[in-house]
Amino acid sequence: MTAVTEHRHWQRFTPVQRLGRFATYLTLVAAFALSLRTVEVIPEFLYDAPEQVMDLLNRLWPPDLAYAPTVQQALLETLHIATLGTLLSILMAVPVALLAARTITPSKALNWLAKLVLVSSRSVNSLVWALLFVAVFGPGALAGVLAIAFRSVGFVGKLLSEALEETAKGPVEALRAAGAPWLSIMTKAYWPQVQPAFWSIALFRWDINVRESAVLGLVGAGGIGLVLNSAMDLFQWDRVATALIAIFAVVILAEVLVTHVRKRLL
Repeated sequence: MTAVTEHRHWQRFTPVQRLGRFATYLTLVAAFALSLRTVEVIPEFLYDAPEQVMDLLNRLWPPDLAYAPTVQQALLETLHIATLGTLLSILMAVPVALLAARTITPSKALNWLAKLVLVSSRSVNSLVWALLFVAVFGPGALAGVLAIAFRSVGFVGKLLSEALEETAKGPVEALRAAGAPWLSIMTKAYWPQVQPAFWSIALFRWDINVRESAVLGLVGAGGIGLVLNSAMDLFQWDRVATALIAIFAVVILAEVLVTHVRKRLL
């Protein structure tokens, strides 16, 4: 008998998979081409961009150090906006997170209502929130604090509700079986498990809010963004450089501070 040798041809993808990959690539290329046509990029501006960047850098240097006291005061206001906005967002987010967590609130209607609040908060940019509150309360730090707070509710509430849903059920069931009240269950069973996530979320959100509050002044919501916008409107580029350097320094310091505090707490 003659042995029949079968030669198998190995292929990484099946014909259906290759067709799907080709369709995906074609869709991406078509979307990119359509986007280029929609935004109407002017080639002359692209060719002239390097020269314009160099001209702007020459105007920014050297920075106006005499403007530093004004920038320092605006930076303090920015930090106050970020801190108060974060604290206010936590106060508002905790009840919403409790309603959104299915392990705590069994009602699906309340779960969906809480999730709708969280999604609504995240879907609106902080600058849009700032515009709304500036229209209601007028320009100033109050509008910035409320914009930061309402923007952060969705972030804090979503992550906190997910942390609550991922807690172990053993301690909760033990306390319920012992007849412990609801508040004792929350403080003795849920809080010890959620505490590390809670502090991580709060610190991370404060770090983000420091960055976001730096630009709220562009729409009149106080902080260093107001100083930056004023200098740009007057074409005082040396003062713009001073403000940008200060923002960069504060962002770096906030990152270092958050990392240090997080290591100490967790």
